[in-house]
Amino acid sequence: MTATDDGGWWIVGYGGDGWADLDLIRDRLAAGADPNSGVNVFDKPLHVAADRGSPEVVAELATRVDDVDAEHRGRTALWMAVFEGREDNARALVAAGADPWRPMMDGWSPGRLSLAGPTPGLFQIPSPEIGLSEAEAAAAAEAKRLIPALGDFYYDGLSLACVAGISAAEATARLEATPNDNVNIDALYEAWYDVPDADRIVGITDVPGSCVITQPWGYTAHTPGLVKRVSSGTVCYSLYSNPKGGISGHIAREGTIVAWEAHTAYMTPTDAPAEETLAAYLYRNHPPAFCCAGADLRLADARPITGPPGTWLRLPERDWWN
Repeated sequence: MTATDDGGWWIVGYGGDGWADLDLIRDRLAAGADPNSGVNVFDKPLHVAADRGSPEVVAELATRVDDVDAEHRGRTALWMAVFEGREDNARALVAAGADPWRPMMDGWSPGRLSLAGPTPGLFQIPSPEIGLSEAEAAAAAEAKRLIPALGDFYYDGLSLACVAGISAAEATARLEATPNDNVNIDALYEAWYDVPDADRIVGITDVPGSCVITQPWGYTAHTPGLVKRVSSGTVCYSLYSNPKGGISGHIAREGTIVAWEAHTAYMTPTDAPAEETLAAYLYRNHPPAFCCAGADLRLADARPITGPPGTWLRLPERDWWN
């Protein structure tokens, strides 16, 4: 049967357990679904399976594709398996002939990427020169320290801005904000939408050499107007965890937003500098730690993020989205 998208990868879906169901995948292939393309504009079947499927499905698709090392958006399926921590799928791909040392992503082949993660012995290293540089090894070590130091905490609804190299006082001046010590924080936590100007209230905390801005109930610490102001002459990493829409992120340098959601696999540009690709890998699924590391905030714990902050501020009335 001629392969066709009409065979129905859409029936498998993008999330859920469909990509772990070998019988379902074989059924779709038998119906004519194209193993080389067709899930959606963003993904190919083998890439999706490498990310979220089972080793059995990965092995099946690997025998059906034209090229097990075909790149999609600059990444092979093996690279996706390594990035997402799916060592089982990575082994299945290598068994099918995938090359761990295929050059991509500014020197981050799947094999080199794995050296910075929890399973550095996943692939046999062909030569010692392929190993991590001193700076890369240090970045990997800091991730292994920072992520458990922050621990697990609930951050749905939180916006966060980690600002390098300026104090809370300097950030307050740049924002033209004023202390707001009389705010009823309990009312804000309980029902911020009933509190007038709740979106203009943020917390700010000094950390060694830098500062952290938070809004536990809303998006303001992530708005372009705020991150551009505080990042003048420095860098600011921010995020907003929207309970209804997932996590979005900004990276602002010198008063300009230069990246969006760079902590996800496909949102890291193929021409991104090597250190950005490494950070995206080290801090996947840990957005607050990603922001801290990007601004070089070596926090000992999560208190500057979870609060209470050093000072509550009231921002001036302004279009902070502009």
